[in-house]
Amino acid sequence: MTKYYRVMLGKGSKFAQECFDGNYIGADYSIDQDLTHELVDDWRVFNKKFIPIYLANRPEKTKVAAGLACGMLHTFSKGLQNDDIVLCPDGIGNYLAGVVNGDYFYRHGENLPHRRPVRWLEKTIARDDMSEALKNSVNSGMLTDITKYSDEIGELLGSIERSPIIPRDEEVEDPYAFAMEKHLEDFLVTNWGHTLLGREYELFKEENEVIGRQYQTDTGPIDILAISKDKRTLLVVELKKGRGNDVVVGQVLRYMGYVKEQLAEENQMVKGIIIAMEDDQKMKRALSMVPNIEFYRYEVSFKLTKG
Repeated sequence: MTKYYRVMLGKGSKFAQECFDGNYIGADYSIDQDLTHELVDDWRVFNKKFIPIYLANRPEKTKVAAGLACGMLHTFSKGLQNDDIVLCPDGIGNYLAGVVNGDYFYRHGENLPHRRPVRWLEKTIARDDMSEALKNSVNSGMLTDITKYSDEIGELLGSIERSPIIPRDEEVEDPYAFAMEKHLEDFLVTNWGHTLLGREYELFKEENEVIGRQYQTDTGPIDILAISKDKRTLLVVELKKGRGNDVVVGQVLRYMGYVKEQLAEENQMVKGIIIAMEDDQKMKRALSMVPNIEFYRYEVSFKLTKG
């Protein structure tokens, strides 16, 4: 199964031309060693070893940032498969597309020393030609999975690709709600400061880029991870995405357990929020037993005005 990723080639794309000329994509993450013999299949084992190394090299960073950085480095080095498609911004408003065509290699002392060979395609994609949803998805993080936009990317590249894939761990009961809440995630991240949650919480950011979206854990990605403005509470936000009540409540609890065990500092507490189009008696009963998880309902409205 071909997957699609946005890969940032240095801050502000400053190493993009080097990568284009050298037919590779690269990453840094302050891990200054060859990972050839460290790329175990389980990213959790990799993270356990390299998070302390990352924090030793970057003591100003949080455990959240360290977990994300090491997880993305593992995905970049091990998770990307041959024939996966990467979109890389060139720094002037375009994205060059390439096909991964080789395994990880390391170049000590050079810019972006962790590398993967890439065959660059002739076709570039102008940012202005992207949908708003795709623009939002390629707007944060060094490595971002954008496979759900495979249809649109395929058309922009001049070919027809398969429809966006629903991940295997999404037990979808309501396809309409699933589609709506996928767009809602984009909206929440883009407009966070204007929401009720934005009054008390901030999205996790590193160097002005959101890192708290689709934050990888050992039980799947958290939709949104935020922190209270007083830094005392970590917030797990999960969109129901058409799943059954028992499934989504259980998933949020698992995410909260991961955050408490792996990310939270000693003085921080963890809360959860479920967002859906509607609740019901089953949801209310389930949440009545877990007071540290709240429910929020969203509403969709629009109007037409005569021009």
